[in-house]
This record gives sequence, C-alpha cells and structure tokens, in this order.
Amino acid sequence: MTGPTTPTGPTAPAAERWLAWEPERGLVTRPDLGAPGLLAADSWLVEDGRVRALELHQERFTAACLELGLQRRAVDRFWAAVTAELPRVGVWFPRVELRVGGRLGLRLRPAPPRTHSVKVFPWTRGDPRTVPHRKGPDLALLADLRAGAQARGADDALLSTESGELIESATASLLWWSQGALCRPAAHGQLSSVTARLIARQAESLGIAVHRRPAKLAELADCEAWLVNALHGIRPVTHWVGTEYQAGQAERALRWRRLLSGLTQALPTTRQVSAPTDGGHP
Repeated sequence: MTGPTTPTGPTAPAAERWLAWEPERGLVTRPDLGAPGLLAADSWLVEDGRVRALELHQERFTAACLELGLQRRAVDRFWAAVTAELPRVGVWFPRVELRVGGRLGLRLRPAPPRTHSVKVFPWTRGDPRTVPHRKGPDLALLADLRAGAQARGADDALLSTESGELIESATASLLWWSQGALCRPAAHGQLSSVTARLIARQAESLGIAVHRRPAKLAELADCEAWLVNALHGIRPVTHWVGTEYQAGQAERALRWRRLLSGLTQALPTTRQVSAPTDGGHP
C-alpha cells in the first residue's frame, strides 16, 4: 500500500475565509454566515504584500465605525490585527466589516478577475441606496443593480439623481476629462472614493485642474470617461449601453494606470505591526 502522493498540478485557488474579531483573542476563523446586518465595510487590493493607500482605507472605515458608536481605541486594535493578518503573497481583495451589535471582522478573499475597460448601463430611476455615503449597508442592493446591468450586456450600472445628474456606479467612482481638466460629479450621495482621491491629488500635483461639475450623461458623450476603484484601478468607459451616446477614446488611461500603480507600498512586516495598548491615545 503506497503512501499519499504530492499533487503535481496547479495549486488550488485559495479559499475565502471569515475571521471574527474577538478583543481577548484577536482575529479568529469562524464559520462564514454571510454578511447579515452589514453596517460598514471597506476593501482594497493586495498584490504580493503591496497595497495602495491603505491608510486612507483605514481612515474611511474608522470614520464609519466612529459614526456608528465604536471607540477609536477598539477600532485601532482591530485594524492593527487586520494589517498583520493580510497575506504577503498572492493577489487578494480583503474586506473589513462592521455588523450589527458592534461585531468586527475580516473577510479574506482572493481577488476576482480584473479588467481594463468597462461597459456601463445608465440606471435612470433615481438613487435607490439608503446610506449612500457609507459603504456596506447597500452592497446587496448594488450587487443586484450590477447584475441587472450585466443582463443588458454591460459590466456596471451608473447611478444618477431623479433629475439625471450623474453620481457614481454601483462599484466605482466616475471621472471624466473635459477641455484638459479632470472632472468629478458634483451630485450628493457619493462614497468618499480612495482611488478617485489619489487620482485627483496626482492631477493637481501635475498642474492639472480638477473640477466638481454637475453633469448629465449627454455631456459625457465623446469624452474620455473612467470608472475607478480599488480593485480595478482605472477602467475607461468603452460603451454607454442602451443609449445613443458614444464613449470617448481612452487617450490618457494607460499613462494614468502607470502613475496609479506607482503609488503602491509594501505592507509592514508582522513584527512591525502591533496593536495599541490601553495606555495609547484614543
């Protein structure tokens, strides 16, 4: 009788894991019960231990937790444990979560496939979200909107106000170029996008004007428009699905993808990561 053999084929893809935060024990692997009662969430891309603007994701998630009544010291301890737990090898798209009852946790997920362009279906029935300024409570609703867009041959759905003023997509922020300036929607209800913020900062550092402008879809016809987020980075819009409008040529996207890629930083080694003590600043 022979012993077990070592597989010689491709390594099986890593499985998603749910780690619950227990203040006395740290992050502990628990059965994944989905995400009922999701109050806040944040996610980012990790490639072989490198991540872009992790501190801005921490800032956004911490602000959401404080808004919902958690103490900064508790969130800081949780975040230190998350940073230590993030994989340093492979391509991942982890998500931190705050659920009903003040329960914090980390969802370790292999990154889904990434794309370099996007076809967009304009959703014209107003903004259906309940908490548009905070990522988390409306994720299931947004997933349904995206699925509806995909059924129409698009990749994502673009939200607008009842008057048709553009806001953002179900999964990303909208940017476009007009007369040499980088433009962002002025409509209320946008999530504070880390990726859009980084791109705007980079544009300003290069002397490029950045404007907040109210805009309807007709005004973006023939403009270079992008959907941007932490997973895909910059994706130029190639089709406005279900409309008569033509998407503009992606003349700047490749250069700006390279600029954005240059902003990644190595995660600290686990030895460098430590949770604040009770004597630390709140």
